Amino acid sequence: MNPKFLHDVFYGLTRAFFARVGNSMTSFWLCFVPLFIAVDAIGVLPMFMNLTEGLDGKTLKKMVAQSILTALIVALAFCAIGELLLRFLGISVGDFMIAGGALLFAISLSDLLTLEKPHRQIDPDAIGAVPIGVPLIVGPAVLTTTLLLLREYGYKPTVFGLVLNIGIAGVVLWFSREINRVLGKTGAKTVSKLAGLLLAAIGVMMVRKGITVLLLK
Repeated sequence: MNPKFLHDVFYGLTRAFFARVGNSMTSFWLCFVPLFIAVDAIGVLPMFMNLTEGLDGKTLKKMVAQSILTALIVALAFCAIGELLLRFLGISVGDFMIAGGALLFAISLSDLLTLEKPHRQIDPDAIGAVPIGVPLIVGPAVLTTTLLLLREYGYKPTVFGLVLNIGIAGVVLWFSREINRVLGKTGAKTVSKLAGLLLAAIGVMMVRKGITVLLLK
């Protein structure tokens, strides 16, 4: 067989493989970063520390496991039915991008202008599920961002990025006392405000993309 032919075939297959991997990784990072900002695990830390103050280590770990399980179930269920709900209601990509982007901007603006995350009445027996799992880890910003990314990049990179970010939040909460000692209250607040600023920028970008989609129809 002609060596040049084998070289061309091998080169073509290799190039196609790396192009596909590169596109997949780009989609993954474009999903991972907005979700990382929306989950805002470091920003949740002060509220988490306040809710779990006085608990022993074993109870704290159990609570973290409960919160992550709850967050995963809610997030994945929303991934499964959110898109179907939009189709049923006849909401277009452009419509949702504008509404979702505006909501992200409003949520981030509220966080930026608020000194403390709001305290909620809690049930001591279900604190891991509510309010830590939902809405502190998976709240309106995460759900809105998830649906926007599903529309933009599809299920695989979005779900992978979502699960990974919830896992990262779990690690942060698992080592919450150690991280809090390193960052301090001021450091955690600073990281949270930066995340809010980035989330506001992502919201503006989504509104711009949504308007572009509607204008091109």
